[in-house]
Amino acid sequence: MTATTKGLEGVVATQSSISSIIDDQLTYVGYKIDDLAEYSSFEEVIYLLWNQKLPNQAELDALKQELAANMELPDGIVKHFRSYDLSTVHPMAALRTAVSLLGLYDDEAEVMSPEANQRKAIRIQAKIASIVTAFARIRKGQDPVKPKQDYSYAENFLYMLNEEDPRDIEVEAINKALVLHADHELNASTFTARVCVATLSDIYSGITAAIGALKGPLHGGANERVMQMLMEIGEEENAIPYIQEKLDNKEKIMGMGHRVYRNGDPRAKFLKEMSKQLTELTGQPKWYNMSVKIEDYIKEHKGLPANVDFYSASVYHSLGIDHDLFTPIFAVSRTSGWLAHILEQYTDNRLIRPRADYTGPKSPKYITIDQR
Repeated sequence: MTATTKGLEGVVATQSSISSIIDDQLTYVGYKIDDLAEYSSFEEVIYLLWNQKLPNQAELDALKQELAANMELPDGIVKHFRSYDLSTVHPMAALRTAVSLLGLYDDEAEVMSPEANQRKAIRIQAKIASIVTAFARIRKGQDPVKPKQDYSYAENFLYMLNEEDPRDIEVEAINKALVLHADHELNASTFTARVCVATLSDIYSGITAAIGALKGPLHGGANERVMQMLMEIGEEENAIPYIQEKLDNKEKIMGMGHRVYRNGDPRAKFLKEMSKQLTELTGQPKWYNMSVKIEDYIKEHKGLPANVDFYSASVYHSLGIDHDLFTPIFAVSRTSGWLAHILEQYTDNRLIRPRADYTGPKSPKYITIDQR
């Protein structure tokens, strides 16, 4: 057996043309995340990840129309949410179950042709936003909101969540967040999706498996815990004493540093700017100011810059989004990347079956049941 690497750190498990992290630079199909975050809509990024090229206007218009046309949920999903007490349900568990259930309403769920999988990708990407917003509203005793056919994906997400036409800056913030979280090379949930469909399981199983992996606190959920931390701190003057106490107790500061970036997460600066604008707009600049103080202090004392989750916390909070929906929103975005990887896996598939380095007992003598 070859040498093992705990957590597969540094192990190259596959070849992919979807995204890369090289020298602290994230790219989607070779395009720098800086350009995509600055200039692209989420729909353009979806098209890029799935088709390996940026769309022209006609292609983009067609994708927007297909997504908007497929956003409405089957009645069975809504009835499912209303069948149990959502106040006690983990939102990621609800999302995982709903996506699995969604496959039962798709006549093409078990059809494995490339054309059918492309159509299913559209339906899944469209409906996952509706699942999250329907869950958020139903647990508050409200009815789901139907999407508007002329709205962008980001606009529809906010509209279906609040039943109000969103402001331009709110749409910009959500669009940037969706673009920045769309894919991230072979992260845990993406790898899980590829392992699942490498068995030639269906696309719904692959997305359900990925959501299960993202649900774990070592993968998703960092921005929710960042906001919890900011709420505990409360006021700007408490920030540094709070952080120093955490450091003295050798506790991890959420949203700082990243396993694959050594010199800083290239995505963080975009949400940092959106946090500044939104917290000023809502009259709560303390969340941004507090975050900057913490980032500067951690960078000075631990050499760790903020990652994308750190400022997304105050962005989502400023948009009035419930904190436990932060990770489901992550899933809404990352579904575009999961689907890209699933489609890529299908095109050149081999069962993913690694080996394990056995460390258990060696040849113990078997003792029959009457002698034990």
